[in-house]
Amino acid sequence: MELEFLGISLSLIGAALAAGLAGAGSAIGIGIAGESAAGVMTEDPSKFGLCLLLQALPGTQGIYGLIVAFLVLGKVGLFGDASITVSWVHGLAIFAACVPMALGGWLSAIAQGKTSAASIQMIAKRPEETGKAVTLPAMVETYAVFSLLITLIMLMSIQL
Repeated sequence: MELEFLGISLSLIGAALAAGLAGAGSAIGIGIAGESAAGVMTEDPSKFGLCLLLQALPGTQGIYGLIVAFLVLGKVGLFGDASITVSWVHGLAIFAACVPMALGGWLSAIAQGKTSAASIQMIAKRPEETGKAVTLPAMVETYAVFSLLITLIMLMSIQL
């Protein structure tokens, strides 16, 4: 009886980690960038738009983690298809598929927050360099997208 719930439990833990860790990383990254933005806007409130853009960039990882969690919930039938049976092997595979987004999202969001904070400081002194300032944290985003991509490929390859 207990093994019946192991597959679904492993799947849900994977989904929770993907959404939770990526979301936590985004919150930390946005907080780091927000501290820098607040300091810059104390001196020059007209830089609000640029600061907001750079502060928002680390938030995408949380969105990616949420997408993964919704896909897992759909895959295991929690949106209405109660006929799906998830063996412990499939549950473990789904859990493993969520790991890249969980870890990649968490770590890249924090790194992106730090890069965004530095870019915010850059536009405080050199507003004409805004394009470069946005490019730097966007480079970190590449690795969040890679994490999402490998998670999606792995999830799609699991046949229940």
